[in-house]
Amino acid sequence: MPTPPGFAAVRLRSMVRVLLAAAAVVCLAGLACAQQQPTMPTEFGNSPPPKNSAPDSKEMFEERIKAEWEAIKNKDKKAYGDLLAEDYQGVEVDGRGERNKVQALNELPAGNVFTYTLFGFKLISLPPDAAFVIYEVTMQFPPKSQVRYSRVYISELWVKRAGQWKELHYQETHVK
Repeated sequence: MPTPPGFAAVRLRSMVRVLLAAAAVVCLAGLACAQQQPTMPTEFGNSPPPKNSAPDSKEMFEERIKAEWEAIKNKDKKAYGDLLAEDYQGVEVDGRGERNKVQALNELPAGNVFTYTLFGFKLISLPPDAAFVIYEVTMQFPPKSQVRYSRVYISELWVKRAGQWKELHYQETHVK
């Protein structure tokens, strides 16, 4: 059966309208996504705490991290162990792979951090019972050490278990 004259043109116009409508929907969706503000880390002390966190949470994490580094510097197994979750895993820049809590505590006496400087704290809340903390540390080693300084970028995952904040994961990357 032959098609009536002009049918192809009508059909083509109809297809073009559908394609234009689909393109408009895709463009509007893209614009809507582009206008959403990304969630960025919050620097300690520079912004109000997230609405769903305790007012002192930034300071609390900063204090815990300072306590962690004091324990490392002083080779205090008890203080360091109290901060770590039982299923803790840590990865350090030495390339020896993951360490569990027992391994991390057993290595503590061999550490040689003479002093340290913490800076660049950022907190990403992962409500309700987790937080991701990012910061840098510059470690100074004893005067007779072959390497005197090391700068490391660190990320830590903290979880709240039985009402206590514990460090679950530690990852460090050497910074030049």
